[in-house]
Amino acid sequence: MADIDDDQNVKGLSDLIKESKGKKIKPVISEQKVAEKFSDKMETIKVKELEEVAQQQAPGLGFPYINLVGFPINSDTINSIPQEIAKEQKVLCFFKSDKDVRLASPVPNNPKLTEILKGLATETISGHGEIYLVSENSFNYAFKFYEKFPPPREFVAGIKITGEELDKLKNEIKNFGILNAKLNEEKNMTSIFKMILAGAMQAGSSDIHIEAEEEKIILRFRVDGVLHIVSTLSKKIWERLDSRLKNIAGLKINITEKPQDGRITIYLAKGEKMEVRVSTLPTAFGESIVMRLLKSNISSLKFEDLGIRGKAYEDLKRQVERPTGMIITTGPTGSGKTTSLYAILYKLNNPETKIITLEDPIEYKLEGIAQSQIDHSAGYSFADGLRSILRQDPDIIMVGELRDLETVEVSIQAALTGHQVLSTLHTNDAAGAIPRFLSMGAKPFLLAPALNAVIGQRLVRKIHDKCKIEMELGPEKMERVKQALAKLPADSGYNIDLNKMKFYRGQGCDECNHIGLKGRLGIYEIFTLNPQIEAEILSGKASEYKIAELAHDSGMISMVQDGILKALDGITSIDEVFRVTE
Repeated sequence: MADIDDDQNVKGLSDLIKESKGKKIKPVISEQKVAEKFSDKMETIKVKELEEVAQQQAPGLGFPYINLVGFPINSDTINSIPQEIAKEQKVLCFFKSDKDVRLASPVPNNPKLTEILKGLATETISGHGEIYLVSENSFNYAFKFYEKFPPPREFVAGIKITGEELDKLKNEIKNFGILNAKLNEEKNMTSIFKMILAGAMQAGSSDIHIEAEEEKIILRFRVDGVLHIVSTLSKKIWERLDSRLKNIAGLKINITEKPQDGRITIYLAKGEKMEVRVSTLPTAFGESIVMRLLKSNISSLKFEDLGIRGKAYEDLKRQVERPTGMIITTGPTGSGKTTSLYAILYKLNNPETKIITLEDPIEYKLEGIAQSQIDHSAGYSFADGLRSILRQDPDIIMVGELRDLETVEVSIQAALTGHQVLSTLHTNDAAGAIPRFLSMGAKPFLLAPALNAVIGQRLVRKIHDKCKIEMELGPEKMERVKQALAKLPADSGYNIDLNKMKFYRGQGCDECNHIGLKGRLGIYEIFTLNPQIEAEILSGKASEYKIAELAHDSGMISMVQDGILKALDGITSIDEVFRVTE
């Protein structure tokens, strides 16, 4: 039986052999898979050889070596260097702690890397950092972490900062005393920057001044137009603080003998942004760093909130609503001229009106308005820009400043040919604008019909309501007040009893940093053109004194009078009014 079974098995095998003749039997492992495995093996060998080459080169180049394949890198670490810079400079951060920072690059002797490392090392307590040599394969492996961990939305020139974080710090830093204590306790330079920024925002500061002196660092905030010393820091941290601020602002860290300008964008809560303009200047003991804080939108600023009142408000409102002509604001630097123009533009802004501005620089972004910035280096001046704007079919034009005859002439022509033109002049008061135009060479017969209104203004600090108290004026100040109010125009709308006047001041509290004043508003003098003033312009001999007299006769309240009236209302103090008007 066994023999029969064996014979059958042999026969079955024989049949299988016959059937398979001429057929190609597929091997268990395909040639393709063998080739792929061979290629992978060769790639592994090649990578290993490249790593060995890099490791051997490291001592000769003077850098330590590391293989980043498999090395754990987190989001904060990889995003310490923006992806664009990492790609351009062939460098990335693979390790970062409070005490140390380490970078990796296949070209570690790139001089730019030292600058990047120095900027990041200032964030650490020790200020220590090191650059490592890696192979191209190792670098490419680690670079993929940028795809895995994209940068957070709140990304500011190499540091992460959020609106929530700033709000928390602002709540902690109630006054300058608390800020000073916190700054002197903190060792991390990025944290110091955030505290300074939050403190400035809490105080309503427009500018931050950081100045290196012989034995200390002075931090000052400009609050409501006046500088206040906020903190004194140790000179020992100057180099680290200076480097960190420059790194954040995108400036060159190793340049200390030349002025530099940079910019930082801060993403605040609720989708708002704040621009910080940074300027550095060499000084005897280091550098002076000034940061100007510019909120990107001022949509809350309304024409009605400027502080213009009574007859002046009604007169200006009528001129603002006219479709053609010029409205000019005057005053020294920092008197709020541009802010007044922005408030007027905000009032006039609607879908049916084409508004274009020409500024140097653009300070605030206004939605729905085309804003253009002049560039002297590219030959784009106010005059050239104004001509280009007129080809854009605008209804309203705002020119940042009338600096020369060419710009004045084009502006006047625009006002006479169906456009409304807003601009500024540097004069001491409203009456000085017309002699200034004539001295620049403006033709009287064109200026008179083109000009609608002139605004003279200053900014005064407001008394802090929470610590406001009544005060007595000394005999000398009281006499000056009475003399000014006695000259109020008959049709000004004010009738003041000079024997029953009350004045106020702020005694100071924690909330206003013991200044007694918080916030600012304008004091104004405004005149509109009338036949008498037009005749004076057409004479070609208009003097500042004569224009002021004619404006007074038509009901113009002077800046000092407007300030005193606001002091009587408890809005500001007499000392503030005299400070800015004299």
